[in-house]
Parts: sequence; structure tokens; C-alpha cells
Amino acid sequence: MLTFTKHLPANPDAAVSFTLAMTADDRTRSRHQFETEGGEKLHLSLPRGTVLRDRDLLLSEDGSSLVLVSAKPEPVITARASTNLLLLRAAYHLGNRHVALEVTENYLRLSPDSVLQGMLEKMGLEVIEEIVPFQPETGAYGHSH
Repeated sequence: MLTFTKHLPANPDAAVSFTLAMTADDRTRSRHQFETEGGEKLHLSLPRGTVLRDRDLLLSEDGSSLVLVSAKPEPVITARASTNLLLLRAAYHLGNRHVALEVTENYLRLSPDSVLQGMLEKMGLEVIEEIVPFQPETGAYGHSH
């Protein structure tokens, strides 16, 4: 089993050994064992608080292998609003609930939650269920690269 201890920013020219599809929750785990689609067992031993993003790279402890992190499609709800102000208001209310949230200029995306979906619909947002990669914000104090 290979141990991966170094987190590198995305590099489209990197020669990767494996691709590791991970959910948003998986990408917050700094110490965990995973298995690639090809059956390779990988162990993460990253600095605590590391949050991986789609296309990030992981370098093995011995420097022999490079893994490409891939945001795995997962169930989410996506909310769109008729105005920017309505989208901002929804983001504010979700933020008050400390919800992991993907924020873009056109939509908000979060893990399925019937209560929050109802709140968003009551506010006037269009909410759909999807299975897509989920890239929530890392937060104001999150690690960046």
C-alpha cells in the first residue's frame, strides 16, 4: 500500500500513476485509506485540515507515485434564483446554518436536505436534485494553495 503525504496544486502536465475519485466529504479526510477504481490501495497521511480540490495531486511518501484527485459525482441539490439578490439571500441563510456550500454566480449547491430544500423553495428559488461533482467552499480559514 502506498502512503501519500504531500498535496500539490493541479498541474495538467503531470504524469499521474492513478486517479482517485473522491466525494466532497472524502476530500476533507487527511488520514484515511482509499481504493482506486483499479483496486490500488492508497493511504493518505496529509497535514490535518487539508482540503483537496478536483484536479489536485498527491505525491507518495517515497516520491514514486502521483495521484490525481477527481471530484466524484454525488447526490446534491442545486438552487438557482431569478435575481442575484435572491441568490445572495439564500447563501446568507444557508451560511447561518453552517452548511457545506458550493457558491457560484449562477447557483448554490449543497448536500441533499429536505428541510433546506423546502426553505429555498419557499424563498422562491428553483431547486433540482442532481448527481454531479460537488465543490463546496473551504471556508475563510481553509488551506489554500
